[in-house]
Amino acid sequence: MREEHPLKIGEPHFGRAEPRKKLLIPALLFLITIVTTVTAGALFEGVNPFEDPGGLVKGIPFSASILLILGTHELGHYFTSKRHGVSATLPFFIPGPPIPPLIGTFGAVIRMKSPIVTKKALVDIGAAGPLLGFLVAVFVTIWGLTLSEVGLKPLPEEGFALGLGTSVIFNILTYVTVGPVPEGYDVYLHSVAFAGWIGFFVTAINLIPIGQLDGGHVVYALVGPRHREVSMAMVAVLCIFGVFTWMGWLLWAALATVIGIWHPPVRDQHLPMDRRRKALSLITLAVFVLTFIPTPFYIY
Repeated sequence: MREEHPLKIGEPHFGRAEPRKKLLIPALLFLITIVTTVTAGALFEGVNPFEDPGGLVKGIPFSASILLILGTHELGHYFTSKRHGVSATLPFFIPGPPIPPLIGTFGAVIRMKSPIVTKKALVDIGAAGPLLGFLVAVFVTIWGLTLSEVGLKPLPEEGFALGLGTSVIFNILTYVTVGPVPEGYDVYLHSVAFAGWIGFFVTAINLIPIGQLDGGHVVYALVGPRHREVSMAMVAVLCIFGVFTWMGWLLWAALATVIGIWHPPVRDQHLPMDRRRKALSLITLAVFVLTFIPTPFYIY
């Protein structure tokens, strides 16, 4: 029989306040991020919100697309963590300045409040977010490419323009959706297609096999203590890309080194991984290859 403890007058009671407190900050950050991403999306579509406040509605498709990708990614981690008994917070969306080329958000995160202690949990939690976010990004990109236009590239005398590098998956989807792009022409992305591009870029960043990034979780489950060697090699690879393709990779290499390339051990480290998790790990690493962009940004 359950023993009842009636609440006395003047006695503090936190049973209902705590869940509200846990929901308040994530909900508030999410609402702010909606505002900043809608504004960014409208600016990408050429709207001046000061002169035409009603034009902000044109930013809704971009906002919905980017928040759906980021939200699906983080909720994939969240619900998979719950399934494995790992305590985790709700997703925290991080609003950012809505001034192009910034997109109105710096992404979203969840915080693990208890350790991941098995290989199964490590692979499932590490893979769930990127794979689900990747699938949503595929559909968003296809939708956005149908709204995009093909036009002439700007001539040198017309000034400089910011170009976006492409990943293998983005190239495939562009070819399937738009068709071959003639020489001297380029695809001018609709803001929804840009949201899909960002989704792939974020997926690749999370799947870099370093430290405790999602890719680091998966690699640790595969190779155990040799994970550190993989992380160090990947830092070196990022430095090489930073020198020869895009300097931003030098920053990511530095951040990865500062945050740490070490990964905590798991309880069943000595046991072989089951075939299902091996297959899931290989699929996840394949998605990293498909989404990685050697030169994300360039000037032409």
